Amino acid sequence: MKQNRVLLTPKQRAWDVLNIAILTLIVLITFFPFYYIFIYSISDPTKAIHGVYLWPAGFSLDNYRELFKENMIIQAFFISVSRTVLGTLITLIGCTIFSYGISKPIVPFRKTMYVTVLITMYITPGLIPWYITMKALGFYNNYLLYILPGVISAFFVVLIKTYMEELPKALEESAMVDGASYYQILYKIILPLSVPVLATVAIFNAVNQWNSWVDNLYMVPNPKLETLQLLLYGFVNQQNSAMNMVTNAGMSQHAVTLTPTSVQMSITMVATIPIILVYPFLQRFFLKGLMLGAVKG
Repeated sequence: MKQNRVLLTPKQRAWDVLNIAILTLIVLITFFPFYYIFIYSISDPTKAIHGVYLWPAGFSLDNYRELFKENMIIQAFFISVSRTVLGTLITLIGCTIFSYGISKPIVPFRKTMYVTVLITMYITPGLIPWYITMKALGFYNNYLLYILPGVISAFFVVLIKTYMEELPKALEESAMVDGASYYQILYKIILPLSVPVLATVAIFNAVNQWNSWVDNLYMVPNPKLETLQLLLYGFVNQQNSAMNMVTNAGMSQHAVTLTPTSVQMSITMVATIPIILVYPFLQRFFLKGLMLGAVKG
């Protein structure tokens, strides 16, 4: 059976070709920096200093081999992964329960609580009040600083609350008639239907947690609690002394073949790949949840 084909005019075909060419160029421009970092990180450090273009300058995994021999890299990677997983989980639990609670008319002062949380989106205390508050709460040089302050986020509360309010009320009413409690309704009805918006929140928060380093810089001087991002920040901002930082940390004698740039590129790849690997699995939930959860204010 023949399929009907839409005949395009020469102008329409020319526009399609031009559109595809422009979009392809944008994709290449966007992708090339990451590709450059990748091929540099797998190049021979002694050859890469003379220039890396479209292909690795002598394939070598010495950069990664030497980096992962050092405990500070592995430890920082573990800290970043743990704060991302635990922080995202705690934020999801806190924001979900809070959003569900303030969406119920029986909760007293729910509008006041909601407005109070929304104010934090527009008014920030600044660095010094934040520092004083966190230190007063006992978070100075404490791993919990990475997790507990983000239990409630105004932006995530808005997304989750508006999404839940769009769900059919008849589902909850029928469950109440059957004797279900609010916790049972939340666990068995609301959460399964809220997977898209929860996946959206998880992606946002995971990226924020993974990329965070300012709290580590100002509040956690303990090197055992240093995140991978702060370690990368130190290498990037101290390029001239990067090799001293690496060799003084106790790497093998073979590490002298590394260069400051090769170290930076390798750590950048290690810090980037986890998010790139996670995002494709949650992309379909991310797009759907973002559109449905932010329709109303």
